[in-house]
Formats: sequence, C-alpha cells, structure tokens
Amino acid sequence: IFKFLGAISVDLGQDRIKPYLPTILTPLYRELNSNYAEQDPTLKNLSQEIVELLKKLVGLEAFSLAFSSVQKQANQKRAMRKKQRALQTVANPDIAARRKLKRHKNKAETRKRKIESLRPMYKAKRHRSHALKDLAMVE
Repeated sequence: IFKFLGAISVDLGQDRIKPYLPTILTPLYRELNSNYAEQDPTLKNLSQEIVELLKKLVGLEAFSLAFSSVQKQANQKRAMRKKQRALQTVANPDIAARRKLKRHKNKAETRKRKIESLRPMYKAKRHRSHALKDLAMVE
C-alpha cells in the first residue's frame, strides 16, 4: 500500500497531490508513530522514504501543514478514545470490572511465562480452559 501511495503521488504531480496529502499521510504517520512490539522495520523505513519523497515533491511548507493536521487529528482521536473509556468506567461499571479482571488475568499469565522462560525446570500452574466442556451438552 505504501509503495502504491508513493507511486500515485509521483504520478499525480505537485499540484494535483495537494488536496489528497492528508489522506496519504494518515497511514504513513500511523506507521511512523507506532510503538508496538512486533513492528516491521522495513515498513517503517519505507514509510520514512515516502514521507521524504512527499516533502520534496510538495514542498516543506505545504507538507508541514498537512502533516501537522494529520498529527492533530490523531491526537484528538486518541484523547476521545481515552475520554470514552473513562466515561464507560463510570457509566457501565460491570463492563469495566470485566475488562479489569481480564487485564489482571493476562498479567498473571505473562508473569508465569516470564518465570518459565527464566527457570525452564519450573512449570507454573495454568488455568485450564473449559471451552469445549462448556460447548458439550453431556454432563
């Protein structure tokens, strides 16, 4: 997709790409700004190259305006999601409690995995899943 965006921007040229610049920059900004664990470095390098290409193609001023608008929009979305999560905690405490329990369970599992990796002889007790037993009608 990133290669396609770069090719389209070069093909359209300087004047015709300007209205589409925020749309093109949105996925590139998301990739450059992401910090998840299994991030592909080649993808990040490719997005950086396309950003540089767009900067040369459009000019620094127009690029900066579009990039700052994309950045501002992403920050607003992030703040809105955070606010909605906080409001949901107050409005629906049962859903919030379930989310909290799930988070604590995942944390305990992560801790067990870490202990197992550090001490291979030690086997932590794991919660057995009863998913198939719940589906079965025989009991």
